[in-house]
Amino acid sequence: MLDGELFDARCQIPGWDSPGFDDTKWKAAEESLGPRLVAQPNEPIRITQTLQPLSVSEPTKGTYIFDFGQNMVGWIRAKVNDAPGTEIRFRYAEVLNTDGGLYRDNLRGANQEDRYICDGAGVFEPHFTYHGFRYVEVTGLATCPSLNDLTGCVFHSSSPVTGAFNCSADLLNRIMTAIQWTQRGNMHSTPTDCPQRDERLGWMGDIQVFAQTAIYNMDMAAFFTKWLQDVRDAQADDGRFPDFAPHPYDSNSRFSGNPGWADAGVIVPWRAYVNYGDTRIVEESYASAKRWIEYVHRHNPNLIWLEKRGALFVYGDWLNVDTFTKLADFPKGQAQVPIEVYATAFFAYSTQIVAKMAAVLKDQEAATRYERLASAIRDAFVQEFVTEDGKIRGDTQGGYSLALHFDLLPSHLRPKAARHLLAALEQFHGHLSTGIQTTVRAMIELTRCGRSDLAFDLISKRTIPSWGYMIENGGTTMWERWDGWVEGGGFQDPVMNSFNHYAIGSVGEWMWKTIIGLSPDENAPGWKHFRVEPIPGGGLTWASGEYHSIRGLIKVTWRISKNEFELDVVVPPNTSATIQMPTNGSKPVRVESGVYNLKSEFHPK
Repeated sequence: MLDGELFDARCQIPGWDSPGFDDTKWKAAEESLGPRLVAQPNEPIRITQTLQPLSVSEPTKGTYIFDFGQNMVGWIRAKVNDAPGTEIRFRYAEVLNTDGGLYRDNLRGANQEDRYICDGAGVFEPHFTYHGFRYVEVTGLATCPSLNDLTGCVFHSSSPVTGAFNCSADLLNRIMTAIQWTQRGNMHSTPTDCPQRDERLGWMGDIQVFAQTAIYNMDMAAFFTKWLQDVRDAQADDGRFPDFAPHPYDSNSRFSGNPGWADAGVIVPWRAYVNYGDTRIVEESYASAKRWIEYVHRHNPNLIWLEKRGALFVYGDWLNVDTFTKLADFPKGQAQVPIEVYATAFFAYSTQIVAKMAAVLKDQEAATRYERLASAIRDAFVQEFVTEDGKIRGDTQGGYSLALHFDLLPSHLRPKAARHLLAALEQFHGHLSTGIQTTVRAMIELTRCGRSDLAFDLISKRTIPSWGYMIENGGTTMWERWDGWVEGGGFQDPVMNSFNHYAIGSVGEWMWKTIIGLSPDENAPGWKHFRVEPIPGGGLTWASGEYHSIRGLIKVTWRISKNEFELDVVVPPNTSATIQMPTNGSKPVRVESGVYNLKSEFHPK
């Protein structure tokens, strides 16, 4: 799967798949005893679309590089017509070096190449591998193939598309498109971290923060049903959830129990329940979720998570700006959330979710017990880490974002902490310093505290670190790190530098909830009731979103014209929506055509 495929067409056996074939020399099948085989509950992995290359170059004689214009995941289908014995090599890469050749240093131990030995005219298409690539290098041919000779096959778990996002800003549309391509490229029965290097594991921390964005974009119900069984299968004997699932090693000894990663065993099933309303998701994960909370509590009875934080080391707010090596104009050592703050925040959040799970399942004794525990952890968090003026230990953007997003602070400290978050943004010249666990939470909290203008500024930036910087520098999928490539500085450390990683793409959740204004309601799961609360900003003049919820199609479209904000909403039958209109004028909101069309006076700033 990682290295690629060698196919010698001369070894094909004509007629093997036809009636009457002489199979006397065919070796008998051998029985292999292994794990119990069960049906796959989610959609199969399929070719969902094909792409044609846009151009071909020849950086060195006889080396042809095809550009498909999109970082994709799958393989190529190639028409060949060469002399028997001719060996053609196809090598894959996401980006190019400055000399026009493939950049493959970031593949580490994965060869990512296919070889085909010809037997005359035919079609080569690999069957037992997949690659992450935008560019394909072809060598071994006497003449350059035509653009029509290669086809890119896009290959992933075929969960149905549920979301369509569009707005008046081209950059924002391109960001969402890149997020969606990244999601497709990392859904191969498990939510992988990356599709190209020698890893491709179901890292829990990535999907934990990306789960809601994934649900907006695609129907993840069956996919999560399948994968959460992998998570439970990989839980350690003492209650630790794994860092990734499936787990190819021993969860009892390594790669387990890491804050924010292990917590996906609680957070992801809850997000699935909120969006799909299926109590079976909660029932199946409830016992394992309780075991995880009891493990952390058992080793940290004082409720500050200091002990047993991961089997090797704590990832924390992974790939924050402290990890930058190519830029010198940002503060150093002021981005990473102190690990004790970070870990305790997740302890409180997951405990609160387990209390909600217990309530859903009518386990009232456990609901009360875990609610009290969550409240006690929040109190301990404030007492240990928060000063009276709202400053949180470390004074980091990420720390404030977690505390605000997880509702760890009493009401009188929330506005004070929000002001510190704004000051921390100024320290980084109006940029985020956050890593994968706190980026989208910072965006959501800026909007919650009434500073959506700053969030719009961040989503619209084109300077590093920003989503716009990735897009402006050739990104058609989300990068693993903000500084995967820096103008004038080149590529980041090739040991870990994927150009197809969805974690930072979790900002899609903010885009859906803020720009389209669409949010599920935890108290009416499965979109039985939902909120529509668009917040215009960033110079947008219109936005439109469609979401195929479990209960039917929801549509939200808004536009601003002549100081009037007009909103069209489609609410599915047997559901209800609470709609909040943006208005800064004195005229009342007008409702036309029932509940479907609303207008208010609005003066964009």
